[in-house]
Amino acid sequence: MADESDEHAGDAPARRPRGRSARARAHLEELDGREEAYVMYFKERVYATFTGLAIVLVVAANDHADPEHALFALVLGVLGITAAGFVSDVISHLAVHQTFPIGADLMILLRVAGGALSTVITPGILLLLAWLDVMPLDAALRASSIVYVVTLGVIGWFAVRRSRLTWGQQLLVLGILIALGFAVIGLQTLAHSI
Repeated sequence: MADESDEHAGDAPARRPRGRSARARAHLEELDGREEAYVMYFKERVYATFTGLAIVLVVAANDHADPEHALFALVLGVLGITAAGFVSDVISHLAVHQTFPIGADLMILLRVAGGALSTVITPGILLLLAWLDVMPLDAALRASSIVYVVTLGVIGWFAVRRSRLTWGQQLLVLGILIALGFAVIGLQTLAHSI
């Protein structure tokens, strides 16, 4: 006979996750119940953040940049990488599951795309303020670059902190991630500036 406490274990209210990232993770896991949804969410945010940063750096290097061009280049660039990621996820789902994603699967893919698109909000607002002559374009571009670099740093630190590595190994891995990040930024900036 099963223990009565086991029968009612599911009746207890679930403990609410604390912190914004914990809530986002809990919501994604509710949709699918898999860690893969969380991995996809962060992966797309990293792609979109690198793309946004590269675009901001290229526009900042242009002596004749104007706020309207900067804003549209950023929004279209991040929208493009997000759309490419979404289409890639749909094709991958079709290839693996042999069905078009519907229901919870489609919701996960849309939420992942939404997370990637959200990376343009703060820099977009800054560039809009430059377009409206509330702030100079160079200040908006510099602030946008800082937002993107900090975002990448926080994501990298979060990933390393959650690992099972020793403190010294975490520091080494974080250093490697920073070096790789600079290499990616360099390559993307070069690609966007040609």
